[in-house]
Amino acid sequence: MTTIAVLGLGAMGLPMAQTFAQSFEVRGYDISQERLGLAAAAGVTTTDSAREAARGSDVVLLAVRNRAQLEDALIGTDGILEVMEPGSALILTSTVGGDAIDWVDPLLQEAGIHLVDAPVSGGPVRAGNGDLLVVVGARPEAWAAAKPVLDAMSSTLVLVGDEPGKGQAMKTVNQLLCGVHIAAAGEALALARALGLDTHQALDALMAGAAASFMLGDRGTRMLQAYDEEPVEVKSRLDIFVKDMGIVTTAAKNAGLAVPTAAAAEQEYLLGVAHGMGAMDDSSIIRVVAPETNH
Repeated sequence: MTTIAVLGLGAMGLPMAQTFAQSFEVRGYDISQERLGLAAAAGVTTTDSAREAARGSDVVLLAVRNRAQLEDALIGTDGILEVMEPGSALILTSTVGGDAIDWVDPLLQEAGIHLVDAPVSGGPVRAGNGDLLVVVGARPEAWAAAKPVLDAMSSTLVLVGDEPGKGQAMKTVNQLLCGVHIAAAGEALALARALGLDTHQALDALMAGAAASFMLGDRGTRMLQAYDEEPVEVKSRLDIFVKDMGIVTTAAKNAGLAVPTAAAAEQEYLLGVAHGMGAMDDSSIIRVVAPETNH
């Protein structure tokens, strides 16, 4: 049986680990004791270190937040690179940008480890159902090694290129739309309330017409909770989109392409962080353009 180590048991990593546990031997690790406890309660075998999880695994799946965490996972104090076996595969599900791939790919090639650049999209619920969109950049031998695992986590699996970096490129395009859609949804619902509309009714009406989007439907109810200063479950931190939109605008600049709509959305997320909302759910972006409740 294929053994998978899932490193990073956050909002996406834990439900993916639960999905894998139905078909594979899974070991999970996270620096948070709380997340380890949740994983153990969900039936995932947990370990005391990343190295313990990775040692002897056929596939290591990394679900980290950013490039700094990627580097730490590989070559930090508990770095896994020295315990991964030649011929094993590392699936990178995070949005880290092409520059990070340029750093990690030669490192893994020298160690004889396959790199599968496979960022995911779809959210925690879909991750738990094996229903993610996974866009992959990988060499043929890496694709073959990881394919059973990729199939288990996805309902839509797209090989967008035969080398690492193409997955990040496709995810960058994806995040441009996601980041803009969330910011636009916040502005729309704030405008609905400012115009005296019943916001819940307005959300239902918008979702029934041409203005509907996945992000409006997924974030809309949480946006209205955030607007009313109600507690909102953190499913995707606001500061993640500061990172992601920074990747988007940097990639566009390097390509010589103007992306003014994405740049405007990026500024909203930066304002959110400046107002202390970085660790809040990204639906809280509505409070950037409408900081005061207006019942």
